[in-house]
Order: sequence, then structure tokens, then C-alpha cells
Amino acid sequence: QVQVVESGGGLVQTGGSLRLACAASGRTSSSFRLGWFRQAPGKERDFVAAISWSNGMTHYADSVKGRFTISGNIVKNMVYLQMNSLKPEDTAVYYCAADKSPLWGLERRPDEYDYWGQGTQVTVSS
Repeated sequence: QVQVVESGGGLVQTGGSLRLACAASGRTSSSFRLGWFRQAPGKERDFVAAISWSNGMTHYADSVKGRFTISGNIVKNMVYLQMNSLKPEDTAVYYCAADKSPLWGLERRPDEYDYWGQGTQVTVSS
């Protein structure tokens, strides 16, 4: 089994920055893909970014490209999401997820991920 725990959420003003962290433990593997998703009230869970531990390849949603950066430390089993130039529409619960058998082209699908954290709230005030 794999456990995923997020941290680093909070309240920030428009234009500010936050850094989220995700710690994976248990039966992790270098083949995993780790992703960040977010869900605002009354909306679906949306893809934000993902990184493959095997080759470091990253993917981003268009809405965050150029503002958010995902990075990982496979030795520490950590993944980070640096969020800059935050906007009120970035307000959501942010979830970290681990995909144990990643398939090419499916990194944006929540149902591809096997393990999920409890989420961390990010609120951007206008």
C-alpha cells in the first residue's frame, strides 16, 4: 500500500505564491507518476500538473502553465508544486495522487491514479 500526504496550503493574496508538498510512503516505485489535481466547490476534480519519477517528464494544465512548477525528489519520495502569480480562480482543494502504472497520454485523468491524499486547501483572496 502507498500513502500520500499533502501539505503547504493556506491563504494568499492575488499575485502571491505558495509551495505545496506531497510525501509518498509505503510501496513506492521509481516507475510512479505523481500528479496534482484540484477541486473547487461544486466543480469536478481537474488536472493541474504531473511528473514521472522515471524520467522527470512533466505535464501541465493550460490554466497553470508558466505560473506553476512541479518538481520531485525520488530519493525523499517527495513532490512539490510551486505556485506563483496566484489568482482567485486557483482557489480549490489541491490533491496529490500517485499512479503506480502510468500510461502515456493519460496523465490528466483522475481515474488513472491509484492513491490519493486528503487534500490541502488553497485560498486566493482578491
